[in-house]
Amino acid sequence: MIDRRTFTALVGGAVLNMPLTVRAQPAGKVYRVALLVHGGQALKSLVEVFRSSLREFGYVEGHNLQIEVRLVERHEELPQAAAELVRIGVDVITAGTTLPGLAAKRATSTIPIVLIAAADPVQAGLVAGLARPGGNVTGNAALTPELSGKLLELLRELMPKLSRIAVLWNSANPANTSVMRETVIVTNRLGMKLELVDLQAPDQIEDSLTAIVRHRPDAVLIMPESSFFAHVLRINEVAIRHRFPTIALLREFARRGSLMSYGPSIPDLVKRSAAFIDKILRGANPANLPIEQPTKFELVINLKTAKALGVSIPEPLMVRADELIQE
Repeated sequence: MIDRRTFTALVGGAVLNMPLTVRAQPAGKVYRVALLVHGGQALKSLVEVFRSSLREFGYVEGHNLQIEVRLVERHEELPQAAAELVRIGVDVITAGTTLPGLAAKRATSTIPIVLIAAADPVQAGLVAGLARPGGNVTGNAALTPELSGKLLELLRELMPKLSRIAVLWNSANPANTSVMRETVIVTNRLGMKLELVDLQAPDQIEDSLTAIVRHRPDAVLIMPESSFFAHVLRINEVAIRHRFPTIALLREFARRGSLMSYGPSIPDLVKRSAAFIDKILRGANPANLPIEQPTKFELVINLKTAKALGVSIPEPLMVRADELIQE
């Protein structure tokens, strides 16, 4: 594996970048911070990134920090998990994406909520505006609507004759409304035919994959959806067998067999979320903390998958890649 930014793993990157010193925190106070994530155990590596990011700001478990982790498998379970966190009285709820953020916001209007990566927090109703969130929610937007167009353009650069693309998405997630709108606009501009395949629940994965194969697409765009992490190996197994390239937003998909990924660095967004938590625990009002947008983006290409698919990667893409996976 060649990593041009020496970022070797989702967890490792956060640990390697830890500073040698941390900020001092008030003695005697133990903060209770929650991490609410949709995607189940497939996202457990995120917990260590979260823990190490808080450590950079001087919050250490067993000293002045207690982390309440809820890795929820199905979106129907999010309201109960959020209600439990409110009941036990955490100081801050950190929501992985839009659906956990919505569940937390419906559960409390007083406990601060920090978003790690919400696709479009304004459109989803999480905040009143990016500059002035106006409630108990703040954190990071993920620029997902704009990035879906970028993913399609990368596919076209890879495959100039690309004409039919399947999109795996979750129509039940309100964050995907603006994402899909942008996707339709870009596919129309590029002259592509769009085939939508809906995946709302884990037990629908085989039906969704069967539908993709039936459409016989030139390529597949995997929409950003935390619950899809549990299926990434199966999705890529079917994609390679039927010889259609897949592209996703997050590098973990390319690390686990997708041909390409392009999107914001999740470890970077987690660290920035920790900065929000630090400000809030020091007394800042989330209503006055502007929503931030990612500044660090990564292009990852899986050369092993390219070889299995018989796809030749153009030199300009190779040069721009932040990581080339070879084995």
